[in-house]
Amino acid sequence: MKSIVTGGAGFIGSHIVDRLLSEGHEVLVLDNFSTGRKANVALPAQNPHFSLIEADISDLTKIEPHFKGVDWVFHIAALADIVPSIQNPLGYYRANADGTVAVLEAARRHGIRRLVYAASSSCYGIPDVYPTPETAPIRPQYPYALTKNLGEQMVMHWAQVYQLPAVALRFFNVYGPRSRTSGTYGAVFGVFLAQKLKNKPFTVVGDGKQTRDFTFVSDVVNACVTAAKSGFSGESFNVGSGRPVSVNRLVELLQGEVVHIPKRPGEPDSTHADITKITQKLGWKPKVSIEEGVKILLENIEYWREAPVWTEDSIAQATQDWFKYLSPR
Repeated sequence: MKSIVTGGAGFIGSHIVDRLLSEGHEVLVLDNFSTGRKANVALPAQNPHFSLIEADISDLTKIEPHFKGVDWVFHIAALADIVPSIQNPLGYYRANADGTVAVLEAARRHGIRRLVYAASSSCYGIPDVYPTPETAPIRPQYPYALTKNLGEQMVMHWAQVYQLPAVALRFFNVYGPRSRTSGTYGAVFGVFLAQKLKNKPFTVVGDGKQTRDFTFVSDVVNACVTAAKSGFSGESFNVGSGRPVSVNRLVELLQGEVVHIPKRPGEPDSTHADITKITQKLGWKPKVSIEEGVKILLENIEYWREAPVWTEDSIAQATQDWFKYLSPR
């Protein structure tokens, strides 16, 4: 088997690379290192079945030749996070929409056997129903969510029109070793772990009672591989734990002092995946509890040693545009 992982030097992508190599695949990573880290693929790079091409996925001319003879494509590459998507919508459209079209075309032209797209649960916006099924209305609240959903629509369209064998997995709040450490204010675990290392208080949004469907990265990888092995095409599946956890519970597990920062517009009070469809159709179930997942993170906490440490003031400054553009008018 030969597989391509776009964004394979990033958080989720690098874990997929590890899994595929462990199963004997020949793995090619396409990554422009806008957010990925070479350290994430340092160990795979020692494997003779691993190769890396530094390329922007939106450049079809550059990436297409590498799809020849490929069996599976895991399209994970994307720009993430809310604030920078508000500040740079064109960059997000290029990466997440144009980039997806280029990957789909390269895959179509070379007749790949399966494409798995990393979609996002952020497409639901603030849902009407919890747990939220795949049939819930799509209501993106900011450019990141919008561009990820545009990518998903393109995947479904290529599956419909060109019979490209492709599925989309809507990830819910993925966490685990190697989660992002960039300068972008984003995922809660990266923020909290860097704060813990520097003995700074955890910056909890609102009262901390909001819940999130935290999904451990190994469960997400299992879902990706299971989807690749399946015969389904043209379908979207939620990938979550199905067991929401409050931010207060997370802080309790991480152990540390807390400061509270203002609640932010456009964020749901809860994310909660209805995983009935993926469980019934693909036989996939999450395995890692939040307690087990946090324990693994704390065992690997040194990874976040160089990550930015956020404070009340720096968060307020970084999120000015968030409040400016997303507050109700």
